[in-house]
Amino acid sequence: MYIELCRLLFDFGLLVLIWVVQLVVYPSFEAYSKDNLIKWHKKYVNRIAIVVMPLMVGQLSFVIVQVFKDITIIHIISLVLVSMTWASTFLQFVPIHNDISFGFANKQALRELIKKNWLRTLLWTVIFCISLYQWLS
Repeated sequence: MYIELCRLLFDFGLLVLIWVVQLVVYPSFEAYSKDNLIKWHKKYVNRIAIVVMPLMVGQLSFVIVQVFKDITIIHIISLVLVSMTWASTFLQFVPIHNDISFGFANKQALRELIKKNWLRTLLWTVIFCISLYQWLS
């Protein structure tokens, strides 16, 4: 019960975070001039990492514990989905954010960032729904 509650809290934290990023933060990047975006973005990535990384590590840790504690199809699906968010974050979004920080972003690149982030938004939403379902079952 404790593991499921902790996981639900981490999943909820990431759910709220990704929807705020998707609907507020990423679209706001288009409102900045290129120079101001570069300045702000360097601060943003450092600050958001302080919030995102503990949540992602906690989520992954609790999913791994669930898999080792009780191998079920729902736990394996959760692990696959969480792994997909990690892969997407580090293989796709870290390079995009590096490009923005180094000044290689234009309006089209920022729109692509928003478009591509729908995958992570969907993944973290589904992960939360699975976690909530487990908690309520």
